Amino acid sequence: MSPLAIFFFFFFNLSLASNTIYNVQNYGAKSNGKTDSSKAFLSAWRSACASTSASTIYVPRGIYLIRKAYFNGQTCKRNAITIRINGTLLAPSDYNVIGNDGNWITFENVNRVSIYGGIFDGQGASLWTCKNSKKNCPKGTTALAFYNSNNIVMNGVTVQNSKMFHILVDGCHNAKLQGVKVLAPGNSPNTDGIHVQSSSGVSIMNSNIGTGDDCISIGPGNSNLWIEGIACGPGHGISIGSLGWESQEQGVQNVTVKTVTFTGTQNGVRVKTWARPSSGFVRHVLFQHIVMSNVQNPIVIDQNYCPNHESCPHQGSGVKISDVTYQDIHGTSATEIAVKLDCSKTNPCSGITLDNVNLSYKNGRADASCVNAAGRASGFKELTSCL
Repeated sequence: MSPLAIFFFFFFNLSLASNTIYNVQNYGAKSNGKTDSSKAFLSAWRSACASTSASTIYVPRGIYLIRKAYFNGQTCKRNAITIRINGTLLAPSDYNVIGNDGNWITFENVNRVSIYGGIFDGQGASLWTCKNSKKNCPKGTTALAFYNSNNIVMNGVTVQNSKMFHILVDGCHNAKLQGVKVLAPGNSPNTDGIHVQSSSGVSIMNSNIGTGDDCISIGPGNSNLWIEGIACGPGHGISIGSLGWESQEQGVQNVTVKTVTFTGTQNGVRVKTWARPSSGFVRHVLFQHIVMSNVQNPIVIDQNYCPNHESCPHQGSGVKISDVTYQDIHGTSATEIAVKLDCSKTNPCSGITLDNVNLSYKNGRADASCVNAAGRASGFKELTSCL
């Protein structure tokens, strides 16, 4: 054996030896889908958290019922914890069990936690039925939430049928979500695929998202977001907002959304703000290389946002929108007005660029509508420009 081969042999085995594996079944987890395994998962986390070497929590094949789990990394001796999931984590089907608890599975104050594989099933169907029947129902729980955490990786993870949001990233820095699948029916209310707020350096790549609400929603306080290679549908599109509900609110800046396909969605790319005073802003946003397939509202800026049209403020939105570029967007609109820029009457949009935006309606030219918006347009073929 050559000296180089000997080196790699010992290096590889040393790496394995320094990575301690914690199998949740060794802590009492049952893969029958009926026995609550919450305590077993938390025990495995505590062991990994207490370890001074790199740790892996391993979830073998099977179905594991988790009533609720909260993983806090504040006291971990070593930051790097890998979670490899070959099975399915199952939430209680009875929405009253955790209906108002906020989150089903939560990670907080963790650093360098990586989750590979697995299915997180929120079992939200009964709550959706309750909500759609207009009964008095719990708000519902987010399936998988990260708070105040850094250097997060999610790869090859499926989150499905959540009672409310599927994935939440809040107050985090450097989070990479890749190869994620989010699955829920188009009639499942408030089931945003991925919601990001108060975070920076978040990337969402090569993922398939279908929900009853926004595929991806971007809340206040976000910067340096990169979203690429997304298939969205069903759902309400990719939205910045809603913003501007609070009078003092952080803005959104440096967002790139590129190489996205929207299929049969309610919206494509949307910015939505409440029509009331606010210190918020949206600036330096690029929507690029996007395909629309039978999308009801392909390009939207709505600064008079008011869902259900109840108790609408009817004021001028204080959120300033500037330097937003739409480039190389083509496909089909399900409505005649494919571009609708309805900007604030007190704080008009500026620096809007429409470059090579070509959307058709019923094999003909689609229309565009612009109110209180200033910018430039070029490269139109199948769309009437309004700038």
